[in-house]
Amino acid sequence: MLSRPPIPEPRPRRGWRWALLGAVTGVLLAVVLFAPARWLSAALSSWSQGRLVLTNPRGTVWNGTAAVVLASGAGGMQAVSLPGLLHWRMRPSWNGIAASLDLPCCAAQPIELKASPRAGGMQLAWQDSRSRWPATLLMGLGAPWNTLKLEGALDLNTKAFSMQWDGPALRIAGQATLDATDVSSSLSTLRPMGSYRLTLEGGSRPTLLLSTREGSLELNGSGSWTGTSFRFNGEASAAPGREDALSNLLNIIGRRDNARSIITLG
Repeated sequence: MLSRPPIPEPRPRRGWRWALLGAVTGVLLAVVLFAPARWLSAALSSWSQGRLVLTNPRGTVWNGTAAVVLASGAGGMQAVSLPGLLHWRMRPSWNGIAASLDLPCCAAQPIELKASPRAGGMQLAWQDSRSRWPATLLMGLGAPWNTLKLEGALDLNTKAFSMQWDGPALRIAGQATLDATDVSSSLSTLRPMGSYRLTLEGGSRPTLLLSTREGSLELNGSGSWTGTSFRFNGEASAAPGREDALSNLLNIIGRRDNARSIITLG
């Protein structure tokens, strides 16, 4: 009697594997697209060591709102909030992430940024922008700003400005100008003390120039960025007839040398 050949067992279907892969991919995509804004807040606070904080964040990592707080770091006592709310929008692309920061309190137009990966680091580029910030915001950063307690307006203008991290080195390109207008301090009875300009010029060896536009307190100096450290030398002095009103402030901001105060950083 002839025996029948064995019937091959059916191979298990692979459809369930594709279904599982699709489910996992969907979950990961949902996590990326709908990641809560508090994740961005936590990452930013950690990166800045508690100096830049987004409070009461709402929305997602890609589209959200929050209050902005400048603080003196983890465990620090000083903290100052910007008026109003920040609204941000981020869009990923093949060569980086573009971000739009809408701050009605301080900028008439949204501030546009783009972060792009580089070999061994990252580049952060600003679209040309103009913004105005209250000088009182600096008090949130702690010493020496909480002692100086500056008041006035800080106008920031950027042109083709970018920062690129190559390992521990930071390269700066373009220009950023900060005009401090009608500045006053709790350490002086003069209100205002003056108006000043800080100009940062990028390049192979970025430079910083401080000059006095007008006022009773005269500030001048220059500095440079080596890629890993900053050095600045300047001096402060009082206009004739204003020495007594500015004496206490001159003792604080630098090393006193007769009528001048010598400022050295780095």
